[in-house]
Order: sequence, then structure tokens, then C-alpha cells
Amino acid sequence: MAFFDRISRLVKATVNDKITKRQDPEQQLEEIVAKLQVDLVNLRQAVAESIALQKRTDRQRHQANLQAESWYKKAQLAVSKGNEDVGHDALTRRRAYQLTATAMGEQQKEQLKLVANLKQNMRQLESKVIDLKNKKDIYIARARSAQATLKLSDLLDSSGTSEVLQAFERMEDKVLNLEAQAELAQDMSDNQLEKRFEALGEAEEIDAELAELKRSLQK
Repeated sequence: MAFFDRISRLVKATVNDKITKRQDPEQQLEEIVAKLQVDLVNLRQAVAESIALQKRTDRQRHQANLQAESWYKKAQLAVSKGNEDVGHDALTRRRAYQLTATAMGEQQKEQLKLVANLKQNMRQLESKVIDLKNKKDIYIARARSAQATLKLSDLLDSSGTSEVLQAFERMEDKVLNLEAQAELAQDMSDNQLEKRFEALGEAEEIDAELAELKRSLQK
């Protein structure tokens, strides 16, 4: 029995080592949720930065328009005073600010599209994180159940376990064989005893017949 106990302990240790080396599904789920949360934080930060950039671009566009308007008023004043050269320079500065305002306007449109896309992705990721958090416990329970099934399967499929089970089966066969032999010996003993009683009965009958024969001859 001590030999079988040692084999069983060795088999269990081997199986536990195999399972430990497998990637833990529960830990994997926790890591996935943690990674998604980090991604969500980064995405929220990206959305905030994009909104801030879009607002800054809008302010720059607004400032460029104000400067363009200011230089146009200066050009009007210069021309009204008969100074066309200054008016020309003022209009040139006005044109530069107009171009800047136009460029800022186009950039702002692109930034608005980017912010919209980032917000949509953020909402989708938030939904995924919430959904995964809600299902995580279910997945963990299912993973633990599957892991227990794998542990049992590994234990049963192990060659050491098979040898132990085969040894127990051989011992069981021996016990059954001994029991059968004992039962057969008991049956034979009972039969011998019955035959003795039968022989005694027959002997008494023969003695009675012999006595009867003697009496008949004396007469």
C-alpha cells in the first residue's frame, strides 16, 4: 500500500505541475480587463486633447479673422488719407490673416471629424469594458470548471495513474480468485460431509438387513 501511495503522490504532483504551467484563464481575463481599462483611459485622454486642440484652433481662426478685419479698417483709413501704399500693405497683411483663418477653419473641420471618431470609439470601448466586466465572473466560473475537468482528465490519463489502477485491478482479481477457491473448498467439504452421513445411513441399513438375515436363518 505504501508503494501505491508514493505512486499516487507522484502522479498528483506531475499533474499539478502541468496545470500550473498552463496559462491561467482567470488571470488572463483579469489582464484583458485591466488592459482595456488602460486603453480606455488613454482614449479618453486622446479625446480630451483633441477637443482642446480643436478649441485652440477655433480661437486662432477667430483671432486671424479679427486681425484681417482690423487690417482692412487700417487699409480703409490709409486710402481715405490718400496714402495708397500704406493701404496696399495693410490689404496685404489682411490677405495673410484671411489665408490663416481659412487654413485654421479647414483644420478645425478635420479636428471635429477626428473628435467625433474618437468619441465613437471611446463609447464602443466603454461598452465593451462594461460588458466584459459583467461577464467576467461567468467566464471565470466556466474557466474554473473547465480547468477542473482538465485536471481530472490529466490525472486519469496519466501513465502513473493507469499503473496504479491496473495494480489495484490485479489485486482485486487475486482477491476474487481467492474467494472463489475458498467457496469451492467449502462446497467440497460440505459434499464430503454429506457423503459420510449418507454412508453411515447405508451402513445402518446393511447392518439391519444382516441381522434380519441371521434371525431368518436361526428359525
